[in-house]
Amino acid sequence: MSKGILLVNLGSPDSPSPKDVKKYLGEFLMDERVIDVPLVARTILVKGIILNTRPKASAAAYQKIWWEEGSPLIVLSERLQEKVQQKVEYPVALAMRYGSMTIKKGLQELVDKGCTEIKTIPLYPQFAMATTETIDVKVDELVAKHFPDIKITRTPAFYNREDYINVLSKSIGETLNDLDYDHVLFSYHGVPERHIRKSDITNGNCQMNGKCCFKMGSKQHEFCYRHQCEITTVNVAKKLGLKNGTYSTTFQSRLGFDPWLKPYTDRTIERMGKAGTKKMAIVTPAFVSDCLETLEEIAMEGEEIFHEMGGKEFTVIPCLNDRDDFAEVLSTMVEEWATAETKAV
Repeated sequence: MSKGILLVNLGSPDSPSPKDVKKYLGEFLMDERVIDVPLVARTILVKGIILNTRPKASAAAYQKIWWEEGSPLIVLSERLQEKVQQKVEYPVALAMRYGSMTIKKGLQELVDKGCTEIKTIPLYPQFAMATTETIDVKVDELVAKHFPDIKITRTPAFYNREDYINVLSKSIGETLNDLDYDHVLFSYHGVPERHIRKSDITNGNCQMNGKCCFKMGSKQHEFCYRHQCEITTVNVAKKLGLKNGTYSTTFQSRLGFDPWLKPYTDRTIERMGKAGTKKMAIVTPAFVSDCLETLEEIAMEGEEIFHEMGGKEFTVIPCLNDRDDFAEVLSTMVEEWATAETKAV
């Protein structure tokens, strides 16, 4: 069987215009694994309210961070794809879960190159219903409908791979080593608390109090986003030798009024600024590519909040983006899969 690799990231509007942003948000927010309420309620919320109020403001935000080459997330993902392709002997395609760079196009590209066995790699270190799971489900739907002759191999969350933690720690350390800081904030994309419960394969073992996240060996941790975020922070802090009290984990980008994972990033920045923290560094390990949430929400809005509350220095550490060593981690995943498949045959 001829092998191929499909890297999948979140996606982006085709342009920062309100029209394109509205189209993108419509697809994204109507996904039942992003806003997981019944279709009627989701339609009223998204099409009746959000898409009539949010696209203009979101477009303005995208315009602030848009590059001459296009969407930062798309450009950085393409650069990463090229580097992974240079390191592996199999065709590597790139797709987005939402937007015009569809997963169907990515699969078709690999099929056109003769691939019959495809490994999908969602570019999310931690598993979440609204990220990894929606990619897996979409791939399954497309294969059943359009590509029944290909075999798909999924990639599990890689938050606890030693090589990934080494690279993430190195990327953070390169900034911290030259920085005088009071606190390092690890900010992860938030999800509603109910997503954690829905992903609990033990049907109720999750206590939603943060304590069970650190009890190693629990079955639900394979699909527990909160656990995987907390452990990412713990592993990086250990690797960098960060002292207790000098770092913490928070969650950003909440939507609506339901309870989301806490503590919230914006409120933490505000609280710490008020409490006298003067020099903060912030890293966003749920994202491998810099995007709207890192370049605008954190680097612009977060810094503004910090300065308004009395903070002086606010340093945003870049995502892994197209680092050579991160491309090496992904290529190692590919080689491990290819070797295992060869031995199986």
